[in-house]
Amino acid sequence: MTTKERITEEALTLFAEKGYKGTSVKNIADAVGIKDASLYNHFKSKQEIFDSIVELILEHISGLSETLGMPQYDNGYTSASVFYEKLDLEGLKNLSREVFVFYLTDSYISKFWRIAHMEQYTNPKIYTIFRKIFMENAISYQERLFEEMMEQGVFYRGDAKAAALNFYSPIYLLLSMYNNQPEHKEEALEILDRQIEEFFRIYRKKD
Repeated sequence: MTTKERITEEALTLFAEKGYKGTSVKNIADAVGIKDASLYNHFKSKQEIFDSIVELILEHISGLSETLGMPQYDNGYTSASVFYEKLDLEGLKNLSREVFVFYLTDSYISKFWRIAHMEQYTNPKIYTIFRKIFMENAISYQERLFEEMMEQGVFYRGDAKAAALNFYSPIYLLLSMYNNQPEHKEEALEILDRQIEEFFRIYRKKD
């Protein structure tokens, strides 16, 4: 791991423990084991360090999609619709479980989640980034995906945005409830399974 990568990782940990405002550049340098002046050889400011954390989070999310073979945002919604059409209930549950466990247990995302909720009232800029990644982007993608699935006759015709909210809101709630509680993962997964089953029953047309 390079010094720059160590700075990013230590900063992420400290921000999650003490908050963005409560963490100084000196705190980060001390955690890495370097002098303040040396840290500035890699980053111009604490904000730039945070920006590198955001890039790291986005890379992790993209890496998950590639690992699971999920369609990317830029591949069009028709191909995504075909991908999800092939999944039966068990396939959708298994995929949802893998994604959920990743978001719940990945140390980078878990820490970033805590930072955002800690800073939402004192640093709106940080929470805006979190909201964009974990709310707006997710719901927007699912809305367009579900709209395409309705057009293709895979889903019953309805309000695609409402369907996206119906699918994602319980998952977001579970992630919020069980963040930093990996010991209760199975409990969360049982609830997730029931949510997926209900969503599948309401929206997916029978073969």
